[in-house]
Amino acid sequence: MQRSPVLSTPAVSPDTLWGSLAHWLRSAPVADAVDRRNAPAMQLLLMFYGTALPANWAWHLSSRPIPPGWAIVLLLDFATAALALLCVGLIRRGHFRPAITLFLGALLFSLALAFHKLGAQAQLIDQTAVILCLVISGLVLGRRALWTVFALLLAVFAIGFATDAQNIARGPQWVSNALRNAPSLVISYLIITAILDRAVTALRESLHDANARGRELQEEMARRERAQNQLIHAQKMEASGRLASGVAHDFNNVLGVIRGFAAQRHRALDLADPLARSASLEAALEGVEEAAERGTAVTRKLLGFSRNDRLRIETFDVRDAIDGMRPMLRQLFPASIRLELAASGEALPVHLDRSEFELMILNIAANARDAMPEGGRFLISAVRQDDLVRIDLGDSGQGMSAQVRAHVFEPFFSTKPSSTGTGLGLSIVHDLVNAVGGDIEVDSAPGLGTTFTIRLPWAGVGTDHAV
Repeated sequence: MQRSPVLSTPAVSPDTLWGSLAHWLRSAPVADAVDRRNAPAMQLLLMFYGTALPANWAWHLSSRPIPPGWAIVLLLDFATAALALLCVGLIRRGHFRPAITLFLGALLFSLALAFHKLGAQAQLIDQTAVILCLVISGLVLGRRALWTVFALLLAVFAIGFATDAQNIARGPQWVSNALRNAPSLVISYLIITAILDRAVTALRESLHDANARGRELQEEMARRERAQNQLIHAQKMEASGRLASGVAHDFNNVLGVIRGFAAQRHRALDLADPLARSASLEAALEGVEEAAERGTAVTRKLLGFSRNDRLRIETFDVRDAIDGMRPMLRQLFPASIRLELAASGEALPVHLDRSEFELMILNIAANARDAMPEGGRFLISAVRQDDLVRIDLGDSGQGMSAQVRAHVFEPFFSTKPSSTGTGLGLSIVHDLVNAVGGDIEVDSAPGLGTTFTIRLPWAGVGTDHAV
């Protein structure tokens, strides 16, 4: 006989249940940040209060009848339990403080009726509700609510003591004991209230100081970010100034080409054949157009580099970026410095602002130029190294001592005269590289040249960045 398959229900772990409950408790739409933190604990307390009181009475009534005179306490406890569950619903709707105030009011009203009916002496056996009123009002609602609740509790105690004083049926000893306990009861709760007041004050002052420090930290971070952007822009302008003479030379070459093509019109006009004359003029105009496009590209490159735009993060190939910088680098170096560019055959994608990348290369190249006043060689190589793109920028210049090398990335540190260097270039390069998760190091010795090694995260296949 075949057995029918048994469908098993997947077990739910306690961690999953508790995680779902904690998420539900934290999801109450409470506006105030402190109240929002208190909301989960208060919801748990109210739900416990709303279920534990009826359960406690059910357990007592299962073994014994209601004691004489305690029916009013039973009704009040059930009413308070129902109100506690109602307050949970209010918190779920975002009315946190009204819900807590309503619950405290219900507790105080319940205590007043119980003290009036049974007296203070009979209530000394269970002081849970009194302590709960003080703790909730102080820790959740604040100092003013704490002392207000304490004053109302004094009125409740007074009602109970008055009931005890009139309870002659229990005998003079009962009345005497009740009145004798009054000062110690009031003093005890006064001490508890004072301690809660001091604790609440300390906690709220600490919270206020922490919030103030947080705001100051945010303001300081904003100031630093603005200063960093200003430094980067200033460095761009400095690098643009270094390129200006080279761009002007290149642009003069463009103008010379245009003049040369414009001069062809005289030769074209001397041609007798109309078709040949037209073809010659057309060729001259095409040459002028190409030269003008080249001049536009030169100026656009400089303007785009110096403009104070926001960062434009993109994925690009380091090989293409370095090769595109070749004309600028040639203009940056004098004829006595030989420029060499070498890159691996595979693509070297990285994910950052391309203008920032060009700024890093130009800053290091400018330092290399200053280190080789008699000429030399500047080499840029780029290869993939595991999950990094390694870029080496080396020169055959004067090199650095160990002392200079130790401070080379510090802001405003420079070995150049103040009129020729700000000491910000390598500091900004260091910050930019670290900001994208890379690193930079320098290898140098006096007379042996300097090599900067930049490692940037490789943004190829398998990364989160799309080309």
